[in-house]
Formats: sequence, structure tokens, C-alpha cells
Amino acid sequence: MSVEYAPKGLIGVLTPQANTTVEPEYAILMPPGYAWLNARMTSPKKTIEDRLVDYFENVKHFATQFANAPIGSLAFACTGTSYLVGPEREDQVLAELSAMLGVPTMSAATAVVDSLNLIGAKKIALVSPYPGLLDKLCTQYWQARGFDVVAKASAAQESEAFHPIYSLPSGAAQRALDELQGKEMDAVVMLGTGMPTLLPIARTPYAGKAPVTSCMLSIVWKSVMALHPEPPTARSFLDWVEARHWRARMDSLEAAR
Repeated sequence: MSVEYAPKGLIGVLTPQANTTVEPEYAILMPPGYAWLNARMTSPKKTIEDRLVDYFENVKHFATQFANAPIGSLAFACTGTSYLVGPEREDQVLAELSAMLGVPTMSAATAVVDSLNLIGAKKIALVSPYPGLLDKLCTQYWQARGFDVVAKASAAQESEAFHPIYSLPSGAAQRALDELQGKEMDAVVMLGTGMPTLLPIARTPYAGKAPVTSCMLSIVWKSVMALHPEPPTARSFLDWVEARHWRARMDSLEAAR
């Protein structure tokens, strides 16, 4: 079924209620011919951790917001949830959601897993925006997914702003990325769908010789590739890392600052 503004495919995106990064980074990263519909996940829970779990426990309800829109893939654009529920529960719920909707479904974390596996990365470095418990659990999650976390840099900052992650500037991610220069690693993963990461990736697509991805770059890539009949290649993913099709949009945004 053809959609006027999405002749190549339409993507459904589930985003945490106060996230200010997912939609802008989808707009920068999306190749021509594709479009996405966004639905907000809401929760009355008081803590970040409780909200993240609540989103996942109610994800099938949130997905009904797309009704009968002809989405070809569904992206759960929230990474912290994966650390709290763990890989086994995550895979189970995503499989159930995919069966319910009849389309490929991925989380930000599983999209990163797929992109790392595609390029053969085993030793990874992390840039973490998380405070406290989430920072501890994120390392355990990537280890449980079979990766060797050889280095980690923190982009977290003390802040009185509306949210400790969504209010981070891209400069915080850049400084953390710079700390990893010279480390022996196969890839760098900038964590969280709330931390702005595209400017650091565009500036430093490779930290040393290691490709730099982020949860947002990987999930946009994966949700687009899920609409293709042929499987993605490592080269196709690295084209995204190198900002082949989105650098001009990033430059335009920088010029408008």
C-alpha cells in the first residue's frame, strides 16, 4: 500500500513521553522516500526506572495508537528499558509484538546488537549518559549480549534541567567520545535514545579505527533496513556511520545555531 510521503515505506516509532531527541534524529537520519509515525509512551510512575519498565509492560497497548496505518516496521526507541528487563524478556516481548502487528519489531538495544554483529564487532566501548543504577546495568546488558566491554566513558552531568539525559548537550557525548581515543576496540556505542549523538558521529565517524554508532543511529538504520527485501550489508551500515546521506542535514542544523 503506497503512502504519499513514504513511497519506500512507513515506520512506527514508540518514544518515551518526555524524550526530545528521537523525533529530531529520525528527521536527520531518515533517507529520502521513507517516513515515520511517532507515538508517545506515557507512565505515571515517579522514578525513571519504574517508568522504563512500565513502558515495556504496556508496549502492546501503546502500539495500538498506529491503528491500521500501513507501517512496515516498529521501533521501540527506548534503551534503558532493555537494561532493566534483560535480554530474555526483551526478546520475548518484541517477538510477541511482531507477531501481533505482523511487522518486524526492534528495540534500540537489539538494533545496536544487529549492527555490531553485522560488522563483526566483539570488543566494544560505551559512552554512557546514565546515572546510578542504569549506568551499572548497561554494562551487564551488553556483556549478556555477548560483547566484551573494554572501555567506558561517562557523558552524565549534574543538572537541574527537566531530565538528566534528555537535557544533555551533544558536547557531553563528544567529550566522552574523545576520552576513548587510542583504546583498542572494534566499535564504540553511544548509549540512550535521549542523548544527542549525531554531531559527534558526523565529526568522528571512527574513533581511531573503530566505527562509532549510537542507539538512535542503529535503530533508524534497522527500522529502515527492515523494509528492504534483501538483508543489509556491513558496508550499508558503515555508510550510515560515515553520514553519507545525512551529513548535509546535520551541517544545516549547525549553521542555524
